Amino acid sequence: MRSDSGHVYVIAEAGVNHNGRRDLAFALVDAAADSGADAVKFQTFDAQKLAAKSAPKAAYQKQSTDAGESQLEMLKKLELSRQWHHDLQAHARAKGIEFLSTAFDVDSLVFLVELGMPVFKVPSGELTNGPLLWQFARTGKPLILSTGMATLSEVEQGLAIIAHALVSDHEPGHMDEVWRNWSDAVARRKLDGHVKLLHCTSQYPTPFTEVNLRSMQTLANAFELEVGYSDHTEGILIPIAAVACGARVIEKHFTLDRSLPGPDHKASLEPAELARMVGDIRTLQVAMGDGNKCPQASEWDTRSAARQQVVAARSIAAGSEIQRSDLTTARAGSGLAPTALWSLVGQIAAVDYQAGDIFQR
Repeated sequence: MRSDSGHVYVIAEAGVNHNGRRDLAFALVDAAADSGADAVKFQTFDAQKLAAKSAPKAAYQKQSTDAGESQLEMLKKLELSRQWHHDLQAHARAKGIEFLSTAFDVDSLVFLVELGMPVFKVPSGELTNGPLLWQFARTGKPLILSTGMATLSEVEQGLAIIAHALVSDHEPGHMDEVWRNWSDAVARRKLDGHVKLLHCTSQYPTPFTEVNLRSMQTLANAFELEVGYSDHTEGILIPIAAVACGARVIEKHFTLDRSLPGPDHKASLEPAELARMVGDIRTLQVAMGDGNKCPQASEWDTRSAARQQVVAARSIAAGSEIQRSDLTTARAGSGLAPTALWSLVGQIAAVDYQAGDIFQR
């Protein structure tokens, strides 16, 4: 991940929008690269390990897929083959974009470690999966942790587990061990620069009334870590607003066609929209500046033309005492600042002034 000051790391989330088709997966990489995103991300899982036969679908999944099939049956259709991972990674590198994937089980995580992931995104659903989260942390790779559906205390628990994994080579025998480690400030500081937190609302699409962007600042204040936003709203307004609110990472689902069948297409951007979002974010990150309040380079000429200086309001004879009514301000391009007007009152005029004449130092 790039760490330059002000750079927003944009993840184009392909997820399962390949629909199990190799050609779609490659086209998604192309679209992500063309958009200017930093990374394209897929999902790596074994459906049999991820969902039990009896696991129900979420409501949004029932609306966008066959309501009669189980979650397991749906996921089986959306698995990404191991060989495709290698091929997609090579293709992404050739296109100049990072290839990422999220693991949902330990075997998938091991495979992705071997594949050489530069960073791991932990999905919201696994935030409370302590054993898998611990394994994510043990990879030693930077982590981006999504917090959809979570309470602040659940986020803290996840961070405590990660902190434990960063200092211990064995799994904790009990959560007390995790919390004892969490009480050590040195252990907590290991998260700095290593973990980024993404605010997220796990609904597809997310209604604007449930976005709650201010939660990003809550996370930043609570844990003093960099924050970002994983977006499931329709359109590009909210992720751009998140950048204005301080997000350093943006993750956004995209698809080649929102009308395709599948659980995530409806809440995804199409390629032109993704490119517009990335372009607007790049413009905004430049516009955010460095926070130093000072005249910009282009303002100096305007500053000279637009600001007023002290001028004579009427004729003033040399040797006379200057009265307040003798003075006013106007745009003159040079001369004394308006605040100097008050100190001129009561002084003796050194020369004659006509109305409109500039007072010089």
